[in-house]
Amino acid sequence: MSGRKKKAAALYVEQVVEFMNHLKEEKPLLPLLIPLILLLWVVERCFFSFSNWVPLAIAVWATIQYGSYQRQILVEDLNKRWQQIVLKNSPITPLEHCEWLNKLLMEIWLCHISPKLSIRFSHMVEKRLKHRKSRLIEKIELQEFSLGSSPPGLGLHGTRWSSSGDQRVMHLGFDWDTNDMSILLLAKLAKPLLGTARIVINSLHIKGDLMLMPILDGKAVLYSFVTTPEVRIGIAFGSGGSQSLPATELPGVSSWLAKIFNDTLVKTMVEPRRRCFSLPAVDLRKKAVGGIIYVKVISASKLSRSSLRGSPSRRQQTYYTDSGVEDDYDDKDLLTFVEIELEELTRRTDIRPGSDPRWESTFNMVLHEEVGVLRFHLYACTPCSMKYDYLASCEIKMKYVADDSTTFWAIGPDSSVIAKHAEFCGKEVEMTVPFEGANSGELTVKLVLKEWQFSDGSHSLNNFRVGSQQSLNGSSNFLSITGRKVSITVVEGTDLVLKDKSGKFDPYVKLQYGKILRRTRTAQTPNPVWKQKFEFDEIGGGEYLKIKCYSEETFGDDSIGSARVNLEGLIEGSVRDIWIPLEKVNSGELRLQIEAVRISDNEGSRGLNAGSGNGWIELVLVEAKDLVAADLRGTSDPYVRVQYGNLKKRTKVVYRTLNPQWSQTLEFPDNGSLLELHVKDHNALLPTSNIGDCVVEYQRLPPNQMSDKWIPLQGVKRGEIHVRITRKVPELPKRSSLDSEPSLTKAHQVSSQMKQMMIKIQSLADEGNVEGISTALSELGSLEDTQEEYTVQLENEQMLLLNKIKELGQEMFDSSPSLSRSSGN
Repeated sequence: MSGRKKKAAALYVEQVVEFMNHLKEEKPLLPLLIPLILLLWVVERCFFSFSNWVPLAIAVWATIQYGSYQRQILVEDLNKRWQQIVLKNSPITPLEHCEWLNKLLMEIWLCHISPKLSIRFSHMVEKRLKHRKSRLIEKIELQEFSLGSSPPGLGLHGTRWSSSGDQRVMHLGFDWDTNDMSILLLAKLAKPLLGTARIVINSLHIKGDLMLMPILDGKAVLYSFVTTPEVRIGIAFGSGGSQSLPATELPGVSSWLAKIFNDTLVKTMVEPRRRCFSLPAVDLRKKAVGGIIYVKVISASKLSRSSLRGSPSRRQQTYYTDSGVEDDYDDKDLLTFVEIELEELTRRTDIRPGSDPRWESTFNMVLHEEVGVLRFHLYACTPCSMKYDYLASCEIKMKYVADDSTTFWAIGPDSSVIAKHAEFCGKEVEMTVPFEGANSGELTVKLVLKEWQFSDGSHSLNNFRVGSQQSLNGSSNFLSITGRKVSITVVEGTDLVLKDKSGKFDPYVKLQYGKILRRTRTAQTPNPVWKQKFEFDEIGGGEYLKIKCYSEETFGDDSIGSARVNLEGLIEGSVRDIWIPLEKVNSGELRLQIEAVRISDNEGSRGLNAGSGNGWIELVLVEAKDLVAADLRGTSDPYVRVQYGNLKKRTKVVYRTLNPQWSQTLEFPDNGSLLELHVKDHNALLPTSNIGDCVVEYQRLPPNQMSDKWIPLQGVKRGEIHVRITRKVPELPKRSSLDSEPSLTKAHQVSSQMKQMMIKIQSLADEGNVEGISTALSELGSLEDTQEEYTVQLENEQMLLLNKIKELGQEMFDSSPSLSRSSGN
């Protein structure tokens, strides 16, 4: 009780002090009044007494002043509450100037905001340049990225709030005019253009009106421009080390880049397209590099031909049936399907009738970044016809949030906002989104973000974090150098697209990682099983594994889909087993098993003999038998094209036989690449046709021991090829330093023979001898292969000599006591 009394007394004392301070502000003469009262009190006590009304008057005066003070506090409190009510319920607020915000931005821009934004934007630009460069540019690098020292101006003419339903919107101006930014790009031009070019962006002007919309109870903010902003870009150009030329000397380039910039803004950040800035309570500091999302298209409702977007002819459809009778179709006769698009990955539902169709179709989609845009396109099928008409579309955007959650948002009715938040992976989110530009019609979908993949190797999966090995070890296992191997097994495929109307289907897969290409064998089913394993040296910097799926055809192979896989953050000892949906087609998935393997010291020493480049592969193509007939006369003109990594060689052509004999020797540097044999039928005018292929296994062969075997050909009904293969590991001490002279002499002889062959081809062309030209070209190809063999042999010998010199130098160093002591000191 005593404690409570003390607290109450302290509260009263504070109120009295506050009241006295208030009186001092309102009544400046009050300090003079108090001494006067004390003087009167002394006079009363010492000289004569005043009447009793004086204390009463003082008490009344103090009561009046205190009441006035309380009324003033109450009025201020009511005014604040009224302003809050007006701010909350008023559709628009007056302009408020925010010079303080721009002053604060100027103080912190140079040292804090500009460096962070420069790093963030540079990573985004590097990724776009790496995977979306022009065909005329072989390679482009971002060498410098700085936004300069001038921050953008925000709300220079004031800011205001408005409301649309329950959604609050802030409007403020955006004006950025900087002349000291520096974005330097170095481009290596491809053929027919050659050389290098420097592109420098040194000034930027952007002016427009921004909209900020808080969503999800303040967990995120959507932002966009109200209309297309005004954009001007300053460009400078140069080549090699020469002085840069001003952009005015290259007319149209600056305006072209400004148009590209404007188009990008319109597609991503101009109403009704909005970007999202998340405000998580917790930041786990994870960088998401991809993810897997399940998209379920449930149904559509309120579909109407007259309200859906399209040309007038589409809104008033009139078709002719096979009987020639003209029929009119109303909304209940609609036949519609939905095409789902995520970057270059597309899938489509089945066709359903009516104005309220129901599909219930689920698709597996892949994200390659921390953000993604799902687009849904609605099409109508024309009865008794193969064509279909575009009706309308809508889109849903998603973004990874730093607290390991996911935000989904879309455009609602009357440009409002539809936003959902999934706190963990595996949580199902259902959204009903109206079709854009239509008076009626909406689409209902369910989204399940199954997994986010991170750059450190961990991933979020159904609210369970895998990859704690990194946090326990204190560092990531991801290496940015080629210190590990990436093992990729192409297991199987399903629902691959069949393009050949004849029913023939021979799919195979090509893998490209960096500059290394691999391919599987050819299967004969839309659901093939390969189970082929390939190994690549790991590449840092976020290099993608590029996948292309083909179907073998007589006149050129058909593409039946492609895909990209981000290989960042692979964990040693953990196999990533995933289904990859194929892009640029309507169906098809490939199953891959991906694993990172560290190369140990023992494995590295074995690699010197089997794949390190200190030896070579000797392949003798002896003969083939029982080949299929590719010509109408019942024979073939077979030759063999050998692919070993990036190297390609071929044998001579043997005409009019199904049992050819080549007896030709080819050599390759032993780097562990896949050795593929493609038996082709030679045609002088038409494209060559494939009559079988196979893979030669050599990795487990003992050094310098020849393996003689017959290998059945794949992709055809019959045929075998006879090869002899040896992994050559030379003994350098037995070789003389003059042994390379015959190779040099033979290389010069081959060059002279190629010159003579070119002269012969020219004379045959003048005579019009087509068959002679075909034979001469075949012989010229054999000479080129021979020349390449000698080149590879000389390179191997040079490398072996250099390695031996290093070994001898090390032996001399170890055996010399004086050198050992000097190094020890």
